[in-house]
Order: sequence, then structure tokens, then C-alpha cells
Amino acid sequence: MNASPGLDSGKDRAGVSLRDTVVAQDEQAVREIVASTGFFAAHEVEVAVELVRDRLARGTTSDYHFVFADLKGRTIGYACYGPIACTVHSFDLYWIAVHEDHRGQGLGKVLLRASEEGIARAGGRRVYIETSARTQYAPTRAFYERCGYAVEAVLADFYAPADGKVIFVKVL
Repeated sequence: MNASPGLDSGKDRAGVSLRDTVVAQDEQAVREIVASTGFFAAHEVEVAVELVRDRLARGTTSDYHFVFADLKGRTIGYACYGPIACTVHSFDLYWIAVHEDHRGQGLGKVLLRASEEGIARAGGRRVYIETSARTQYAPTRAFYERCGYAVEAVLADFYAPADGKVIFVKVL
């Protein structure tokens, strides 16, 4: 495992290790993880994969940073975050997903905590997360609130009619 200083793999769930390096196999792993949730259309899954490709192509010059959760040689969850352009200390959490087969075991919190630690090490002070206001996303919004995020704004009909955007923020 190639962990950054402070990447707390010792407190992971049984047998799960964290890593922040991106390897070619992560394209397929991210595709499978995001698709397994049932929340995203095919074009949205491809957006998630494109961020992995960017990191693979650009290496550390990429603005996309990752934390992967691996279990017995299989990637079962991940988070992607990065600095928000033209800001001093603000970061976006672009994606956080756990494979459907492993949800409800606390891995989302582990990935979120590791992402926040990475953001803090990079000088980040504020983390922004956006998600849908649709009923399907109520558990997702509740998860962010349980993890200390507060609703900063709601933009009606942002993604589509009757599909608003909820923006959360947490000060680190």
C-alpha cells in the first residue's frame, strides 16, 4: 500500500486497506463501484472514470486526488477530491462511493475521513460536496449531515426539472 503520511489505514474495517495511488485497474474498479450503486446514468459513470484517467495521464499534476479502499485484492470503494480553482483553501469532494456489496459497513465514513485528512494536509480548510435533492438521495444527504456537513445552498431544478442541487460544506 502506498499511503500518504496520515492516511490512517490502521483504523480501517476488518481487512480493508487504504491507498492513494492510482493504477490502471482503477478505471474498471471505479466503473463497477459507481454503477453498482444504481444512482448514476451511464454518462455519469463515465465522468467518474474520466477523473481516474486524468490522474493516470497527468500524475501528480492532476487536480484529482483519490483514496481507494481495497479488500482482498479488490477495490470496493473510493473517494475523489480536489482543490476548487480560483480559491485559496476550498476543496470539492467530487465522488465518494462504496460498492453495493459492501455498503452499510462504515467504509463511506472511513473514505470521507481519509479524504478530509488529505485535504487538510494540502492546506484545505473548507470541503464542499454537491448532491441531488431527489428523494433517492435522502440517505446520502443524511450521511453527509451525520459526518458534520451542513447544507450551504439548494439550487432548484439544477440538474433537471424537479432535480435540484444540494451543496454541503464542512469547515476543517
